[in-house]
Amino acid sequence: MKTAKFGVSALAILAASTSGALARDQIQSAGSSTVLPYATIVAEAFGENFDFPTPVVEGGGSGAGRKKLCEGVGENTIDIANSSSRIKQSDIDTCAANGVAEIMEVRIGYDGIVFASDINGPDFAFTPSDWYNALAAEVVVDGELVANPNKTWHDVNPDLPEQDILAFIPGTKHGTREVFDVKVLEAGCEATGALEALVAAKGEDDGEDACLALRTDGTSVDIDGDYTETLSRLDANPNAIGVFGLSFYQNNTDKLRVATMSGVVPSTESIATGEYPVSRPLFFYVKKAHLGVIPGLQEYIDFFVSDEMAGPDGPLAAYGLVSDPELAATQEMVAAGTPMGPLN
Repeated sequence: MKTAKFGVSALAILAASTSGALARDQIQSAGSSTVLPYATIVAEAFGENFDFPTPVVEGGGSGAGRKKLCEGVGENTIDIANSSSRIKQSDIDTCAANGVAEIMEVRIGYDGIVFASDINGPDFAFTPSDWYNALAAEVVVDGELVANPNKTWHDVNPDLPEQDILAFIPGTKHGTREVFDVKVLEAGCEATGALEALVAAKGEDDGEDACLALRTDGTSVDIDGDYTETLSRLDANPNAIGVFGLSFYQNNTDKLRVATMSGVVPSTESIATGEYPVSRPLFFYVKKAHLGVIPGLQEYIDFFVSDEMAGPDGPLAAYGLVSDPELAATQEMVAAGTPMGPLN
């Protein structure tokens, strides 16, 4: 394989930002625990097939990865932030303030959020309304807003089992939490009529924010670690429900029973068609100033989104990634080094 070629101006910038030190020769990325296994697969294959060191891939959460990306330019900062939610304007503003002027947004494919319980437990068929009425701080009962009185899933919905409500959900630093908030809690808040009641009681902004306020009696537990921690909590609490990424569930079907959401079974097929309602794109963000400076960075990102890795027959799909139907456009963008435009 060819080694990278460096532009003189780019090297001068990096040298200045690192007090004259030589550029490191190992790509560094951090961020989403959901993207972590995919990035690890690519990094290991890259190290085996290219004349560059195996990239360093670390977790820490989507928000933490984007924060690291935006710390500045130079060999003491990471090259790539892996993210299971889209970058925020606040991240972009922080990047700009710290001299990170251009960022490439690379969509690698799609994943779904699934709701799973112990393999030996009962079947669950959820809707977003069920989850809102189970976990929200305030719910509508007989047309009135009240503190959440529900103790069991059967209290929430008579079609659900008589099982105490205990849910292990992603902590707020995870990209998964943002999707859970928007596509489950907010959707359930609106569908149950709670949004209208909250807005009437608190005003538009405070009412909308109140849709995401969760009960604090121990029925909803934030998990700040990765999905392995959620699984260990389920092992210790077999009557609980956990929130996982589809790929993690698919690699633990011997331990987990997955629920339907709005009547749809989560699968790569139902996510690819858009039928499964709780799915999200997965990204990584590249600091463009490091391209042509950190050896192998361009080759690595080209390799990540190649048909051989991210296509429907590649190893990422085998692990559980839903291949992006628009992968070819992403490949062209990556090859051209096109930075992202304004958020829309």
